[in-house]
Amino acid sequence: MTIADSNQTQGLGTIVVDGVWTRFSDADLWVHQGITFEVKPGECFVVIGGSGAGKSVLVKLLIGLLVPERGKVLVDGIDISHASEDDVYRTMKRIGVLFQFGALFDSLRTWENVTFGIQDRGLTEHELRRIATEKLKMVGLRNVEDKLPSELSGGMRKRVGLARAIAHEPDILICDEPTSGLDPVMSDTISELILQMKERLGVTTLTITHDMTSAYKMADRIGMLYEGRILACGTPDEIRASSDPIVQQFIQGRALGPMSISEEEA
Repeated sequence: MTIADSNQTQGLGTIVVDGVWTRFSDADLWVHQGITFEVKPGECFVVIGGSGAGKSVLVKLLIGLLVPERGKVLVDGIDISHASEDDVYRTMKRIGVLFQFGALFDSLRTWENVTFGIQDRGLTEHELRRIATEKLKMVGLRNVEDKLPSELSGGMRKRVGLARAIAHEPDILICDEPTSGLDPVMSDTISELILQMKERLGVTTLTITHDMTSAYKMADRIGMLYEGRILACGTPDEIRASSDPIVQQFIQGRALGPMSISEEEA
């Protein structure tokens, strides 16, 4: 019995990635080679790994933008890689995404950005602004509803992106490199906010990051993606204590060893 078979009846917020192989159509290069893991309802699961390990490709799989060549990607038992368009649409409406660079629309005011994903629900502008104000307060922002993204700092834009991700009160929150490009203090602020969203909203959280400080702070469990597979998986303490040299090299930020630079590279 596979992970997918054993999780068909679990509660809202279950994510299962089961034996997934992914590659780009224009290259004979496998990004994922049988990646397998599960995230339980209400859990905060953090995926770590180096640049080029396939972390952002994993996000695209989870939100239905890519389809694996083999394996299954299930959200609450629905295999979104092979489901009907209606099933995929209904499933995606229950997922909130905080993108790596915020992905705000430059021409829209903050409240319009926050409520962009729910503007098809027949709500009035007054109702939309009320929801935006409520969610912005949850991420520590006030009186910014009418500002444009260009008037906000990088940390504020990340928080607006988080407010948008929770505007429709999702069951699952996916965060792609949420602390990328931020100073240590703001990185900790964003990590703390994601934890608060998990606790206040009861969401399942899957976060992609290479920031180990953030990973240790947020995670119930951490999975390390390496050469297309989950190399190690465990609690933060278990990952810290891992005997795998590759895991230790990554979490300690150590270089592989002396590197020579050719005259051409110099």
